[in-house]
Amino acid sequence: MAININELIDAFPQDEPKGTAPQQALQQLIGELGRKKIPTGALNRLWILGTMQAKIAAAYLAHWIRSSFADLEKKERRLSETHLKSAIKLLGGMSYLRGAVMKVGQLLANYPDVVPDQFADILGRLHFEAPPMHFSMLRELFRNELGDVPDAVFDDFETEAFAAASLGQVHRARLKRTGQQVAVKIQYPNIARTIRDDFRNMQALIFPMRLSSDWENIKEQFAGIREMLDLEVDYEHEARNIEIACTAFDESEEIVVPSVHCDVSSRRILTADYIEGVHLNEFLDTDPAQEVRDRYGHLITLACFRLYYKKDLLHADPHPGNYFFMPDGRLGMIDFGCCSNFSREDIDYLTESERAVEGTEEDVRNSILRAGDLTPRQAKNEKRVRTLRQWAEWVWEPMLHEGPFDFGDPAYFRRGCEVYGEIVKRRYVRSIPLNTWLAKSFIGLRAILTRLRARVDLRSIWKQETYVK
Repeated sequence: MAININELIDAFPQDEPKGTAPQQALQQLIGELGRKKIPTGALNRLWILGTMQAKIAAAYLAHWIRSSFADLEKKERRLSETHLKSAIKLLGGMSYLRGAVMKVGQLLANYPDVVPDQFADILGRLHFEAPPMHFSMLRELFRNELGDVPDAVFDDFETEAFAAASLGQVHRARLKRTGQQVAVKIQYPNIARTIRDDFRNMQALIFPMRLSSDWENIKEQFAGIREMLDLEVDYEHEARNIEIACTAFDESEEIVVPSVHCDVSSRRILTADYIEGVHLNEFLDTDPAQEVRDRYGHLITLACFRLYYKKDLLHADPHPGNYFFMPDGRLGMIDFGCCSNFSREDIDYLTESERAVEGTEEDVRNSILRAGDLTPRQAKNEKRVRTLRQWAEWVWEPMLHEGPFDFGDPAYFRRGCEVYGEIVKRRYVRSIPLNTWLAKSFIGLRAILTRLRARVDLRSIWKQETYVK
């Protein structure tokens, strides 16, 4: 289908008028995005993404030119303003595209000290404060999935979403038969199609790597990412993961997973118990005492490890939007779409890796070679093996530390990002597919603990839960 460039320009979120304050620009942007349909078509989405990158590049070019004639204080202020305005442009573009593109923004927002503070703050909204779609654009999907309008299915259904992210948005409602308050997650129309479109674009971008000796391995990893995103838009799959997670904790452990109401759920609508609480930013705004930070750090770590070791369920997306800090001190845990269910082969690999943590030099080397799926020739590249070992040692460091590990020191997290960046830069990306999600989980958990500035005895939790006894 031919693309009308003028229509695309009109559809793309516009720049804020000159003199508009960033907060006002952000509010205007959110209002505009709520009534826009998600763009579909691989070429359409690629063009919009390219336009977004060009706008951000232009903002930094303008900053560079202006700063050539400014003193140091003005330079710093202008750079801060450029970061903020560019972050708003990025938020607008990613919120408009949604889907896989928005998930990249969520990933950037997760990592303290890796992107400018203005970017992390603005993009952090993508976890649960992304601009929701006006409910009129979801009404037909709702009727198709549950067979009637919201007022006929629920009591007190709120058409204004209270949370929104990359794949869907969440509305409060009450069940007809009991009056219980629930959270109803509704998938954006056509979001599954946009994932297919974005992957088509990404496949084109990685195609030049076909001449690499790692091409088959890269394709396998890529297929694993595509499979996970396909599962994320299958809310019946997520409901099954939630059922598993609900059996993982007893009341004394103060970790809450909301139960699913299957009779008012479907493949694209998920209804679960409503959890009262605040997200990480609001919690940190209260300036909690160190012991409170430590306690929540313990609960978040325990939740991840318990699912991992006792339920063979990897929660691969431990970001701030997936946790609620509840008024009574408990931890609420939501969103189980990005989860991997371990196979027998996975558990065998994980057990070998666990033994290597406190094993011999030979155990460590064998674990690294297996994790990297290295060819005999690659295994002889000592620089490659050494870099992969640095990554493993970073992951293992809190597990080997006796007593509480201080995640409040940002140097630890920054070092891990640097090592991972070195792996990518040197194209040491060959790996077994499971490691894509393990790395995401490892980094995500440590990012939250770093922002929380928590001191966590991760070693004792690991020893309590681990496969290796």
